[in-house]
Amino acid sequence: MSEIVTKNPVSKFVHGFLCPFRSFGFIRRNPVLYKFIITPLLINIITFSLVIYFGMGSFFDLVMSRLPQGDAWYWLVLHYFVVAVAILVVLVLVFFTFAVVGSLISSPFNDILSERTEMLLMGKESDQAFSFTVFVSDGWRALVLESKKIGVFLVGMCVLLLLHLIPIVGSALYPLLSVGWTIFFLVTEYTGYVFSRKRYDFPTQRQKVFQHFTLMSGFGIGLFCVLAIPFFQFLCIPLGVVGAVRLLHELGEL
Repeated sequence: MSEIVTKNPVSKFVHGFLCPFRSFGFIRRNPVLYKFIITPLLINIITFSLVIYFGMGSFFDLVMSRLPQGDAWYWLVLHYFVVAVAILVVLVLVFFTFAVVGSLISSPFNDILSERTEMLLMGKESDQAFSFTVFVSDGWRALVLESKKIGVFLVGMCVLLLLHLIPIVGSALYPLLSVGWTIFFLVTEYTGYVFSRKRYDFPTQRQKVFQHFTLMSGFGIGLFCVLAIPFFQFLCIPLGVVGAVRLLHELGEL
């Protein structure tokens, strides 16, 4: 029996929470994984730098054009308050956009990264030379699966928005349920690369996740915290992919 299975719930949660952060050391010790991380990382950094630059500028222009102007002190206070809110809104949008779009962009590379990490953990050598045709074929499959998962996530978020129609209670429940739904998405997102290689359907994947609920909850919350750290969030995707493989290896699921 795996040591992690015998741990108490608190230890399992902490182990899962720390897994994304500890995976940074695993990647550093295995430089063979760098080539599967650097390319999507650069693509994501460039993409979201442009989104922040143009998005922030457009948002400020839109807000400031509708904001009353004046020389009194309270207009200055209002100005800085709006600026602070605008920055917060953009950061929140980037947070959720990166969780969704970043995973979509990186999905072909993430599938290979997950497979190579599994080989390292299992002590296997890759006997398959790089093939552009195979990469495109596998990448397209990963992209289709990723699009489906993201579609389900977005539908879930839209359904949760309907909670605002319920006075007071709905608005109070929405932040909790939306965060919980995001955490569940992150867990199924990164464990899904392993499960899809094993040809598990989604009900089986969900069963495996809930079978280790405490551990996976910690893992998902750890990833959520990584996403919440400015700039460090760009490392969330490789840390999530590698961390998921390591957790499933410890659980004997490989």
